[in-house]
Amino acid sequence: MTKKKAPPILAVTDLKRHYQIDNGLLRGKSVLKALDGVDFAVWPGKTLAIVGESGCGKSTLARLVAMIEPPTEGEVMINGKTTDQQLADHRRQVQIVFQNPYGSLNPRHKIGRILEEPLLLNTAMSAAERREMALTMMERVSLRPENINRYPHMFSGGQRQRIAIARAMMLNPQVVVLDEPVSALDVSIQAQVLNILQDLQDRFGLSYLFISHDLSVVRHIADDVLVMYLGRVVEAGPVKDIFSRPRHPYTAALLSATPVADPTAKKTRITLQGELPSPLNPPKGCAFHPRCAHASAKCRETQPVLEPAGKGRVACFNPLIKRTAERSS
Repeated sequence: MTKKKAPPILAVTDLKRHYQIDNGLLRGKSVLKALDGVDFAVWPGKTLAIVGESGCGKSTLARLVAMIEPPTEGEVMINGKTTDQQLADHRRQVQIVFQNPYGSLNPRHKIGRILEEPLLLNTAMSAAERREMALTMMERVSLRPENINRYPHMFSGGQRQRIAIARAMMLNPQVVVLDEPVSALDVSIQAQVLNILQDLQDRFGLSYLFISHDLSVVRHIADDVLVMYLGRVVEAGPVKDIFSRPRHPYTAALLSATPVADPTAKKTRITLQGELPSPLNPPKGCAFHPRCAHASAKCRETQPVLEPAGKGRVACFNPLIKRTAERSS
């Protein structure tokens, strides 16, 4: 008997976030499409990484999933229920850790109050119970409980990020959105924070939505990868498949810029021409075609959609694997 696969803990369907931009009295308004139709799912205990250049929509996606701001269109579901059906539950079940550990903690509050605040707002726990849980969570992120009465400025950047992770864990969430959680830290500290995240995931069965531009970190922590370009997904699949056999030329370019530990490994750097286009005025057809060395007339006129490719999906009329096969035949 085939074992039935567990349903996703988080499912996002056709998620869009458009902003009205005022261009002045004479020029009227234009629409900035920060996200323009994103679909994905995250399974219990797994990590989905979202990667792409700055401005591709990663952080906007993080804010929408955490319900910091509402989508223009689309649906976010937790355990099969939409956000509209369980807004309060959604905000308890989905927590977020931001990139900057220096700006995400209130400098006027002691660590104890910072950690206890989610419990104060969302539970009926007593003061003693809240304090006990805060102390327990500090230990789980490798912070000394006796430092609970200190202020954020008394901690290093890595310690502050561990405090932010502890705060996100206080309501026992099912999904944690990690928006560039280690990019502001030294490399040696990054490893410590990533190990803590892995330990918490193993202990509590957490699902992570891991936003990052650092593919070497993504290779280490993710199960699946979503590659974004100008508000849309261009490739998605298991991390091993994406890293070993990228199909979209944009994915291949990103991977070619990632350092490799093996000094004997041969690697060809793919240099992208030009800058990321403005989401206020995206190119017609495939948004990547002005920077793609293999763009065809069809790419310049028609926008590709995600279609099955290998173990994942790709939005490309001439994926790399297909071109390689054609050359070898």
